[in-house]
Amino acid sequence: MISDAALRVTGGALESAPVAVDTQRVSVLARIGESFGLVRKALAALNARWHLRSATSLGQRVTLAGSPKVVNQGTMTFGERVRLDSTVAKLELVALPGGHLEIGNNVFINYGSSLVSSKHVKVGDDSLIGTHVMVMDCDFHRIEDKAWDTTGEEIVLEERVWLGNRSIVLKGVRIGHDSVVAAGSVVTKDVPPRCVVAGVPAKIVRTF
Repeated sequence: MISDAALRVTGGALESAPVAVDTQRVSVLARIGESFGLVRKALAALNARWHLRSATSLGQRVTLAGSPKVVNQGTMTFGERVRLDSTVAKLELVALPGGHLEIGNNVFINYGSSLVSSKHVKVGDDSLIGTHVMVMDCDFHRIEDKAWDTTGEEIVLEERVWLGNRSIVLKGVRIGHDSVVAAGSVVTKDVPPRCVVAGVPAKIVRTF
């Protein structure tokens, strides 16, 4: 909003007059804001180091907001510049005995999601995982007798895959690079590169 002091009338027209700006004060405020940003990033990095201390390996510049559930009974690896959010709902990262949960570089995983590996779950570089997504390479129970069974089949998300909110990826699935899984979809079979899948079960609705 322009104050009355910053207005003038010229030839019956209302014009804005130049307003002096305290550049020194603006510069100081900008530096303070930048400092707070750096502090937040540092705290998020420290938070990741603490909560992911059981990981087999942890790359540089991994950040975490909130407090996730992390269970590493197998192998759990994180690349560089991974960003994790466990604020609104708890994020679950689980590697069962003999399983390998592999998170690539520059991956973002949002709150409420569950990634569980009893064999191998790989999330490729630059991939995005939305809220409340489930990626599990085993069924945990057999259908016939409901007995506990964590026999796994590898899940691979190639580079730059995007899983929409509340989508589910079932065991044995490979999703090709740059593909998108629409919100609420259930992926039961392989998805080729550079396409959009949607529905239950997920089907190709677009290629690009």
